[in-house]
Amino acid sequence: WDVGAAELLGVLVSAGAWLCALATTLMSTWLTLSTELLPSESYQLGLWETCVVQELGSMECRPYSSLLGLPPDIMLARILMCCAVAAGLLGLLLPIPGLRLVNGCRPRRARDKRALKAAGGALSLAAGVLALVPVSYIAHMTVVRFFDESLPEMVPRWEFGGALFCGWAAGVLHLLAGALLLTSCARHRDRQVPVRVPLGRLDIGTRTEYV
Repeated sequence: WDVGAAELLGVLVSAGAWLCALATTLMSTWLTLSTELLPSESYQLGLWETCVVQELGSMECRPYSSLLGLPPDIMLARILMCCAVAAGLLGLLLPIPGLRLVNGCRPRRARDKRALKAAGGALSLAAGVLALVPVSYIAHMTVVRFFDESLPEMVPRWEFGGALFCGWAAGVLHLLAGALLLTSCARHRDRQVPVRVPLGRLDIGTRTEYV
């Protein structure tokens, strides 16, 4: 397993993870709801707006009126996802100057490149955790409310939307990217450790003299 391939794959996976996290933050399909009373309409709930989708394909979205009126779980998810997008962007940009394929005007020391990749890997791991926490929390609360026996069966319940699955993919990809970058740092460091062989252990052949 080549170090250059590992770090390059880590950056590519980090780019895909960041795009998934950004899409998750902007998508309005965190939760979906459809009722039997109005089968021609379905509702979508996102972090920034709510949408009503008609059966014919038209959609009408309205942003939240105020921050104070947001549900606590939506507010928490919005904050954590914004932090995940910011950390993921830094985790994507920092390792690029530390790649073996990138050569600047001045030769960079291997220690500086390793530090950039390590910082990018740590930020990718943090972005993965920040993305998985709100998505999993919203999914958990949705399951709890879906099976709430205190509500009548005729009351419509929210269900998982596509944004939740995109958020899970973003979190897993961020964790994978961080692991690849940190692994490339460790292997690169192991390669640079010099091997010292004691002179006393060298096998010196016997010298034969002919008269």
